Amino acid sequence: MARPRTEHPPEVNLRALADAAGRLAVRATPGACSEGIEIAVGRVLVKVRSKPENGQATAAVARLLAVVLGVSPSEINLLRGATSREKLFRIPPEA
Repeated sequence: MARPRTEHPPEVNLRALADAAGRLAVRATPGACSEGIEIAVGRVLVKVRSKPENGQATAAVARLLAVVLGVSPSEINLLRGATSREKLFRIPPEA
């Protein structure tokens, strides 16, 4: 059975939550039933299917952010929170 396609917030809404230095705070939920990004009360919530083992969930969060922002996953840098649900990423400026 195919997994349902989730709706993601527009790129501009995600970029609006980043600070002037391009840092984006994210709350990750690993091991979720479905993947997706949600903006709730000014916070970015990211759900991924990957388990929090060996950095797999953090990498999945970065890949999902890259898809929504329309950039390569290598352009998304983790600044803080490798083993935490609260993560801080640096995102590239708009092209």
